[in-house]
Amino acid sequence: MLDIAEELSRWFEEGRDFAVATVVAVSGSAPRGPGAALAVDGDGTVIGSVSGGCVEGAVYELCVRALGDGRPVRARFGYDDEDAFAVGLTCGGVIDILVTPVRTDAPVFRAGVSAAGRGEAAALARVARGPVELLGRALLVRPDGSYEGSLGGPSELERTAAAEARAMLDIGRTGTVEIAEDGARCPGGVTLFVESRVPPPRLIVFGAVDFATALVRAGKFLGYHVTVCDARPVFATRLRFPDADDLVVDWPHRYLRRTATDARTVLCLLTHDAKFDVPLLEAALRLPVAFVGAMGSRRTHEDRDRRLREVGLTDQELARLHSPIGLDLGARTPEETALSIAAEIVAARRGGTGAPLTGSRTPIHHDTDGREAGDPRSRAAA
Repeated sequence: MLDIAEELSRWFEEGRDFAVATVVAVSGSAPRGPGAALAVDGDGTVIGSVSGGCVEGAVYELCVRALGDGRPVRARFGYDDEDAFAVGLTCGGVIDILVTPVRTDAPVFRAGVSAAGRGEAAALARVARGPVELLGRALLVRPDGSYEGSLGGPSELERTAAAEARAMLDIGRTGTVEIAEDGARCPGGVTLFVESRVPPPRLIVFGAVDFATALVRAGKFLGYHVTVCDARPVFATRLRFPDADDLVVDWPHRYLRRTATDARTVLCLLTHDAKFDVPLLEAALRLPVAFVGAMGSRRTHEDRDRRLREVGLTDQELARLHSPIGLDLGARTPEETALSIAAEIVAARRGGTGAPLTGSRTPIHHDTDGREAGDPRSRAAA
């Protein structure tokens, strides 16, 4: 539901009741993961998607029915050898859908959609499986553990649900958790689906060069909050970087030490200048961030590696560096290079190999539970 929060916020403001279908579980290969949503209002207007087209028609009918009778429903769609191209996922996976009718005077859903639309951290926990009278009931949980709404069960159930949702919100995870009907923290009669929304991850681009302009656009396309940092005010200008969220004129290592980063932050160094790169990487490779990459030729990388060892970085710390940055796409232009860099960032965060899917036996859809994937090494220059 929070997947389409901005559009739903407008529906709330316009007083349009709707039904929302949300992917709450995925098994095997599926086009979209948990949290993907499709909504239908009383006029039949549709926003969002749950499957990229495979089962949208059937889900639409479920939403129309839920709008009519006011009852939530859970449905499963999967591959069927006898009817693969009718209602099913021809890609071979199975998805579970929770359809919830929502009135625009429903305070919990309105507050959750509003918070997500403003970019605030919040988690929406809904009963995705359990007693029929609880199905679809929701709690909105804030980062401080406070919550609003009701699951319709005992107070201990709500306290446990809020605590579990807060734990998932802390790591930005969307997925399910099972608890007992009495609130005990053990698999039982209630499955909660928790949608977490946290502020966008940061992409910090160091070096206001031509390649950075294209990388900023790619970062915005991928949903990052993008900052460009350069010590030279003549280059770090709004005219050159109209798409950047923030422009910072400062020495890169000094800015990195004073700005906030977390386990989702991506750092890209495009300066390939030792006086900037070495002190910056000395700090960056010791931070618990998601990705650190640096541009430059292989000769530049070898010189950079030597200098970093001289200032005391260990083999383990240097192993975190993606350099030369990017996947081997044969890139030449700034736009192609930005695509190469963006592709490696996605692969590193999601556990991809960067190999062509044609002829490959690697999974098409990797881990979808919201955890950060491993840290594969850089394979080629941009």
